[in-house]
Amino acid sequence: MRRSIPVVAATIGLALALTACSSSNDSGDDASSAPTESAGATGTLTMWVDDTRIKEMEPVVATFTEETGIEVELVQKASGDIGKDFVAQVPTGEGPDVIISAHDGLGEWVNNGVVAPLELGDKAGDFSDSAIAGVTYDGKVYGTPLSIENIALVRNNALLADTPAATFDELIAQAKTAGTPFSVLIQQGPDSDPYHLYPLQTSFGAPVFEQSADGSYTDTLEMGGPAGDAFAAYLAKLGTEKVLDLAVDGEKAKQAFLDGQAPYMITGPWNTSAFEEAGLDIAVLPVPSAGGQPAQPFVGVQGAFVSAKSKNPVLANELVVNFLSTEAAQDALYAEGGRMPANSASAAKVDNGILKGFGEAGATGAPMPAIPAMSSVWAFWGATEAQIISGQAEPVSAWNTMVTNVQDAVDKV
Repeated sequence: MRRSIPVVAATIGLALALTACSSSNDSGDDASSAPTESAGATGTLTMWVDDTRIKEMEPVVATFTEETGIEVELVQKASGDIGKDFVAQVPTGEGPDVIISAHDGLGEWVNNGVVAPLELGDKAGDFSDSAIAGVTYDGKVYGTPLSIENIALVRNNALLADTPAATFDELIAQAKTAGTPFSVLIQQGPDSDPYHLYPLQTSFGAPVFEQSADGSYTDTLEMGGPAGDAFAAYLAKLGTEKVLDLAVDGEKAKQAFLDGQAPYMITGPWNTSAFEEAGLDIAVLPVPSAGGQPAQPFVGVQGAFVSAKSKNPVLANELVVNFLSTEAAQDALYAEGGRMPANSASAAKVDNGILKGFGEAGATGAPMPAIPAMSSVWAFWGATEAQIISGQAEPVSAWNTMVTNVQDAVDKV
């Protein structure tokens, strides 16, 4: 959805200030505190990691094993299989102790009782608000954030050297001075792309769902009302002006930018390596506001999560909470994989201008909702945006009908 619509190891203190879930604990509550016995603790943990992250995780868990004596068996899984296999296998006792995964399956894992809550304590302050919100569900923290990913505004410096625009309309006007076929590329497709349009939508004050004070999402839509109406009208304007074109999907937008046909593109870090390999000199910037409020992209949080049925819950928590949360561990993950660390101190040391740009753009972003209700949103959302952009529907009435339909679907989840 994201692409089509993110060292010296510190000495580990083995006294845990967190709760340990036992293999027979089905309550979903934190169990009593249980410190490990000694710095020579032994045992074996099983961790599921996808094929894009297993290489970077290998030396990091090797350091953990060297420091603690706790062995970690890494099992490579397809990224699309980790969440569903976690739900299927944990209840049978065959699942892993720990998974490394994007946060957006968290609601399903909680509802199925397969993930254990964690107590990060003071360590929560080592991460951005959006990173912690991503691993929080219904007021409880369930994971340690490892890396973050989000879209931002990418500029071709050969076409425009700076970006003085304070608003999205000013950005479009500046982009047109480059004399290219496109001004600001935002990938679309037959069903639009709500993910890539979301920074513009939030800048009107129309986020998809209401957020609680702790950053977790409720099932109440916030896309409606005057803010939603204003965004719908703006979509129609961008469609009329051909800033948005349903014929320009992800691949076409990427190729057009590679070919120098636009000075700007809203995209994620997954495309920037191709831009650099093609010899483009690029800069990454926050998306300017279209509606007067901050333009918040969705933030994807990669995290480490502990199984509710782990046979070694204390050791799993030692790995996930006391080790992977540290600046040293996240420095090592960055050195191996080049992903923006979720740990703020580690992220502050990143000297890659491209990654820093994405990090700054996502610092105040909105975590992708991990609630089950999110599955009811995408189809209505994209189809309606496509109708508005193409001029096939009156913007405000179409948007309000969408909000009603989505809320009805959410209420049935």
